[in-house]
Amino acid sequence: MAASPVGRRELRLLGAGVMLIAACYGLARYAYGFFVPVFRTAFGLDAATVGAIASGSYAAYCVAIVLTTILIPRVGARSLAVAAGGIATGGILLVALAPNATVLAVGVLVAGSSTGVASPPLADAVARTVRTSVRDRMQTVINAGAGVGVAVAGPVALLTHEQWRSAWISFAIACAAVTVYVAFAVPSGSPPPAGRSPRTALLPRPLFPAGSGRLMAAAALMGAASSAVWTFGRDVLVSVGGMDEAASTTAWILLGASGVLGAAAGDLARRLGIATGWAAAMMTMGIATALLAAFPDLPVVAWITAAAFGAVYMTLTGLLLIWGTEAYPIAPAAGVGLAFLVMSLGQAAAAPIVGGLSEGMDSRAAFTAAALAAVAGAFIRPKRRERPPASTS
Repeated sequence: MAASPVGRRELRLLGAGVMLIAACYGLARYAYGFFVPVFRTAFGLDAATVGAIASGSYAAYCVAIVLTTILIPRVGARSLAVAAGGIATGGILLVALAPNATVLAVGVLVAGSSTGVASPPLADAVARTVRTSVRDRMQTVINAGAGVGVAVAGPVALLTHEQWRSAWISFAIACAAVTVYVAFAVPSGSPPPAGRSPRTALLPRPLFPAGSGRLMAAAALMGAASSAVWTFGRDVLVSVGGMDEAASTTAWILLGASGVLGAAAGDLARRLGIATGWAAAMMTMGIATALLAAFPDLPVVAWITAAAFGAVYMTLTGLLLIWGTEAYPIAPAAGVGLAFLVMSLGQAAAAPIVGGLSEGMDSRAAFTAAALAAVAGAFIRPKRRERPPASTS
């Protein structure tokens, strides 16, 4: 049966969600990878330091997502969504004005934490206010906003080149504008189901229901596997492959643009099931990761593999989002928060390891390890079962 048309209120939420995710993920968090080559030159950073800064950003995300998940039943989705935009704006400004590596690291950490504040309230707003017939599709379309942000950041990085501070100031202006719109478009939230306090709505019993272990293991391996490309991908193309600015930035523009395909994750889950879609996408991410490091001097290979990585990464996060809401139907924000928390813990743990392997051995060995993590994650998938009842609006 075809999905019902999306109403005006739902369209406003959809637009605000896509723009906030694009700002927080694409500009405040993942844009760091675009600028790693120029940051290394401007601040004298080695690969291990680059990885440590990225790991700090992921760790900040973990703290933010825990706090946000706790606060949602108390302060509502709108307030936290606005806070996410404000945090992203502030962190980006710190990066833009950074006089040294320490301030740069703090800015990247603050900016990266905005993503942990953005995802749970948007997922909760959709789960509680959008009709079941269009809910999964809206969740994954909003999630794919990260690809839109990356696609925007790429051309800006290419045009500004060494004038990277101007690029980050423009990112801050864009984030501030999005924050204003979010304040009007995201609903404030709804009370917990009848008979349940905010605490029990947030923390369902059992806290880890059947199948949640698979969700957490899959999320951790997905995060670990993706950290190599997000943190070091463009740097490998430039420093190892000798690729020029235009060719390497084009690869990342394609990565972001193809990430928009992740909006189809909801339909993919509906037609093939999360298990099949997850396995195929994880395998593809592993292959793309290995090929990117194996042929960093070939622009065509870099462009194809970057595009493939972007598409499957956003697809995987979309599937993870749906998987989390299905595992925790009473408290969807908790399911999404836990899944994305564990994913980011995997990224935080792997980023410095990849940096260390790159310094001690070479980038091919580091990226191969990340690719193997993706292959391992392909074999962890949800059991086939009936979809649990979703909350009604």
